Amino acid sequence: MPICWECLPLYIHMHWRRGCLVCWLGPDSGVHNRWFSCCSWHNSKYGFGIVVDPCAAVLILLVTLLLCTGIKESSTAQFIVTTINVCVLLFIIIAGGYLGFKNQWDGYKLANGYFPFGLNGVFSGAAIVFFSYIGFDSVTSTAEEVKNPQRDLPLGIAIALSICCMLYMLVSAVIVGLVPYYDLDPDTPISSAFSEHGMQWAVYIITTGAVTALFASLLGSILPQPRIFMAMARDGLLPPFFSEINRGTQVPVKSTVVTGVLAAALAFFMDVSQLAGMVSIGTLLAFTTVAVSVLILRYVPPDEVPIPSSLQKSIDPMPPIPSSVDASTDPMPLHLSGDVEEIGVASPVDTGNSHENSHQQSHNEAAALLGHPLIMKQGTQASVHRRKRAAWSICFLCIGTFIFAIAASTEGCPSVVRFTICGLGALILVCSTIVLAYIGQDDARHSFGHTGGFLCPCVPFLPAICILINTYLLVDLGLSTWIRVSLWLAIGAAIYVCYGRKHSSLLNAVYVPSAHANEIQRAEAHHMAS
Repeated sequence: MPICWECLPLYIHMHWRRGCLVCWLGPDSGVHNRWFSCCSWHNSKYGFGIVVDPCAAVLILLVTLLLCTGIKESSTAQFIVTTINVCVLLFIIIAGGYLGFKNQWDGYKLANGYFPFGLNGVFSGAAIVFFSYIGFDSVTSTAEEVKNPQRDLPLGIAIALSICCMLYMLVSAVIVGLVPYYDLDPDTPISSAFSEHGMQWAVYIITTGAVTALFASLLGSILPQPRIFMAMARDGLLPPFFSEINRGTQVPVKSTVVTGVLAAALAFFMDVSQLAGMVSIGTLLAFTTVAVSVLILRYVPPDEVPIPSSLQKSIDPMPPIPSSVDASTDPMPLHLSGDVEEIGVASPVDTGNSHENSHQQSHNEAAALLGHPLIMKQGTQASVHRRKRAAWSICFLCIGTFIFAIAASTEGCPSVVRFTICGLGALILVCSTIVLAYIGQDDARHSFGHTGGFLCPCVPFLPAICILINTYLLVDLGLSTWIRVSLWLAIGAAIYVCYGRKHSSLLNAVYVPSAHANEIQRAEAHHMAS
């Protein structure tokens, strides 16, 4: 499939990984085909036409072993290879820029213009190799291993994303300026561009960067998945095997090994283009889900949150405190303010029985929050109507985005029909966004989840733009990719139905008003600490 030069930064990044061994031998060595014939085996017997890649599988297993040694060791290795990679990219930008100005940027002298495949060609190429940016969201899976995740994670993601995007765009501008996009070698685009201008020695520098980029990419891709398995196992969606932490390395070694073996098996049997499409569609689905979730949590946050059954068991022995108890004798009387209950400590605790009273008090606090009949859901009738309008607006926003993306990416239908459907989808999208901006965000969002840290700006406009772009890229990934991902999702659904649904931590959970969830957790934490 031809890829237009506007998509070359992502295209180069994909082949940067794939063509590292070819770069080592040089584009004109005449032996790179023999090298790949040794690294990959083609089995056409019985007409299957299966291509296996043992080198990719072995490399993934080596990276898995490194990740099993500990987060500090893998972070040090990641820092070293990333530094080398950035230095090589800077060399490409500087040396390539010098050659470009010297030769009057021959690559930009195109007879068919700057958009030979149109806007759809740009998005089609970007959707295929969107996996190039998968490492940025995977950083969030290491939140438990960061000293100050609320500050450091958003800052690190923003800085890293800005630097990488700038480097990718500069490398793309330089390479397509040196050589026209149709003359680039698909296996070694960067080294072939320098070889065209008599800089064969630059191949070895580029090879170093290719090897380190491949290593860094594998580290960033394999690192988050064991942590995700660990979190799912803690929630009961996977067996406890995946949540076990090695005492020596303080990492989920068993989960890391399983992830590495599965990734090595996929790399061994599947083609790189098939893997790229599956990884890209998974990343885009995750980003789209996050954008929709931001709108839901800002405009329609949950009224109730689940409390684990273990917390309920620890509270059950302590009966709820009736509201008629006198405040002078009750260690924790209940007061009503409006239609929401406030809980406070009224009388001092006797020093002789401070330990028992602290236990009694923490139990009473949690019990009162869970079992007292006067706890009522917050909100008036007006807020209920506002939440309904917000929920419908979010639904129509997603529907309008889907209609617009389908119509815009369909080139076979007549122009009148296509533009009419695009206009309808755009109208629904814009109107829904305006309605969300007009009705305002729900005040209950402040009492949901943890306070502080990074908050998404420009809501609802930024999430709406994110949903639109991601949906357009998802539509352009093709039917075959969607079929593979659907089978993968079906396997995940089967695991949930057969195991996760029966062992979920929310199976016997108690739902309480979200405004009181933090108080319940603090009371139980105080009880456990005592």
